[in-house]
Amino acid sequence: MYCGSKEGRDPAYAEAARSVGALLAGRGIRLVYGGGSIGLMDLVAQAALDAGGEVVGVIPRKLMDLEVGKEACTELHVVSDMHARKRMMADLADGFVALPGGYGTLEELFEAVTLTQLGYHRKPVGLLDVGGYYQPLVALFDHMVAHGFVTESQRKLVEVCDDAVILLDRLG
Repeated sequence: MYCGSKEGRDPAYAEAARSVGALLAGRGIRLVYGGGSIGLMDLVAQAALDAGGEVVGVIPRKLMDLEVGKEACTELHVVSDMHARKRMMADLADGFVALPGGYGTLEELFEAVTLTQLGYHRKPVGLLDVGGYYQPLVALFDHMVAHGFVTESQRKLVEVCDDAVILLDRLG
């Protein structure tokens, strides 16, 4: 799960994070996320924990030292840096979903898509488009196809939906 270390301005983002955390727990899906205790990251993790779910956090030492690590995780892995975090999250996860977030969320999302595109893994990737947050990005994806930098089949590597239940069903 990739999402913001902030809650954003629209309360729908926080509501979606809580809903996704509870949904994952209800389906018996282990949440693997960035290990933070702030922003949407904390909300999705706490909702999963409150619903009896398994939550695995992966956080770099630097962020842990800034006291933003979520100690209540079922498992909390403290790693050397962001590269190690992304590698461990990719190894532990069965798929990737991005909620609204900033640069870090996009960077992690794009790495997951690129690894899928290049065949390093075959894990599904999805965007939960809360309140149209990702519509400009989706338009960019289509623009990249139109200009020949992404093929139609590569464009389909990212499933986009505004409903968490439907998105998880599509990702399998």
